[in-house]
Amino acid sequence: MFKIIQRRYWFFLLSAIIIVPGLISIALNGIPLSIDFRGGTIYEMEFAADAGVTDEALRQVYLNLEFEPEATDESAEAPTVPAPGRVTEVQVVRALVDEGEPPRFQVRSSEITPGMKPQLTAALEAEFGEVEDLRFESVGASVGQQVTRNAAIAVLLASLAVALYLTVMFRHLAHPIRYGVCTIIALIHDVLLTLGLASILGALFGWEIDALFLTALLTVIGFSVHDSVVVFDRIRENVGRMRGAPYESVVNHSVIQTLDRSINTQLTAIFTLVAIFVFSDGQLQRFLFWLIVGIISGTYSSLFIAAPLLVVWEKREWERWFGRGSTAKGAA
Repeated sequence: MFKIIQRRYWFFLLSAIIIVPGLISIALNGIPLSIDFRGGTIYEMEFAADAGVTDEALRQVYLNLEFEPEATDESAEAPTVPAPGRVTEVQVVRALVDEGEPPRFQVRSSEITPGMKPQLTAALEAEFGEVEDLRFESVGASVGQQVTRNAAIAVLLASLAVALYLTVMFRHLAHPIRYGVCTIIALIHDVLLTLGLASILGALFGWEIDALFLTALLTVIGFSVHDSVVVFDRIRENVGRMRGAPYESVVNHSVIQTLDRSINTQLTAIFTLVAIFVFSDGQLQRFLFWLIVGIISGTYSSLFIAAPLLVVWEKREWERWFGRGSTAKGAA
């Protein structure tokens, strides 16, 4: 029989090796937020079918655009003319259309303002010909902040509901609250891993967190909780079947029983996501990347973090950490 629970500290160490660099990156570099959270302008446009517009060519028109930023010092006695600026951040998304239909794009930029729209439209028409405006609006940073706040509140309420649900469902076992707490710890493990990796990739490759990342993160949380509940439900069944057996053996046997099911179920989802990931690009590709990372992390945490934590809690192993338990025993 595989001794998974007996090697729990190796799994804890592996998680620490992955999560700690991410936390350091968050402390040093922060979390790279996109226009969705910092505010900007969304411009949806349509070109002629033979205009030959590409994502990179459209982005380059934005980057070549010069504009005069608004002066912010209104109290100066001798105001100066602000130096011309350039667009530095552009997100281009190509809409999916049927073959032969005019190409459509959605472009987001933090520097473009409604007053610059005529200048931008003229630059686009000079490069690609006639442009049809489908949508042009400004999005404030408060929108992204409100969405983030609501998502955090939803996760908090869901975590409390999960803890309460598991406490009620496992009420016939000793210390039922532990199952809910360990599930939440596994959930936090997956969130920290994903955010840390996002910070590292943002520092290395300029990746940014957008609204789709938040959607992927919420999906990851759902996978994590689901897998943990499946493992804990098997533990509940085996506690009654394996009466008299050490709790550590019961948990280890339960993890092994659910190992095949958990891995096979998640692999089915991962293979599908990887296939779509290979043939996609842009924001969709990054969204799929975070889903794949989250599903792997959620499966790992439910099997190798949440279940082992039950044993650590049952045996109160923290009392022996840093030599405290052995010291107290020697003093006695």
